[in-house]
Amino acid sequence: MSRRLRLVQQHINDWLDQRPDSSLRIVSVCAGQGHDLIGALAPRSDADRVCAELIEFDPRNVAAARMGIATAGLNGITATQADAGDFAAYRTAAPADMVVLTGVLCNISDGDVRVTIDALLPLCASDATVIWTRTRRGPDLTPAIRGWFADAGFAEEAFHAPPDVLFSVGAHRFHGQPQQAPPNGRIFTFAA
Repeated sequence: MSRRLRLVQQHINDWLDQRPDSSLRIVSVCAGQGHDLIGALAPRSDADRVCAELIEFDPRNVAAARMGIATAGLNGITATQADAGDFAAYRTAAPADMVVLTGVLCNISDGDVRVTIDALLPLCASDATVIWTRTRRGPDLTPAIRGWFADAGFAEEAFHAPPDVLFSVGAHRFHGQPQQAPPNGRIFTFAA
């Protein structure tokens, strides 16, 4: 898991290095304690240009994320206790320039994975990047996931599937048209 975390953080840092914007919005779905985003931003001198919302249901994880945010001095990040499977959780987070989906697509049903990818459209700003993770334990759904991203208007920028482990990390950039604010209703049900 630490190897996967470092790879996700590297993608976040590479993305920030390529985006000279003075203000960037990030949303982390089922953020846990926010290690991926907090760890990537903490050492950066330009972290103040990031406005991020970590959406997490478990109050213990939210408390830990808030502690990590405060310790790192990341004033632009908030940890919100909410059900990330409900569109209502994204009212203040969308449209985002980056959506972090680490640990989400392997903890929802395969049917919800497809629905979640389609649901990213109203969450993403123009040219937004989505970073996602998924296990390749059989049956491996990652080929279908990559295709579903393409069908939804995302271009693959990276896909890492190290041969000695089962995790994968993908990065896709949205080339479609931004949509209206997120509608009401459920996106997915977190299973684990």
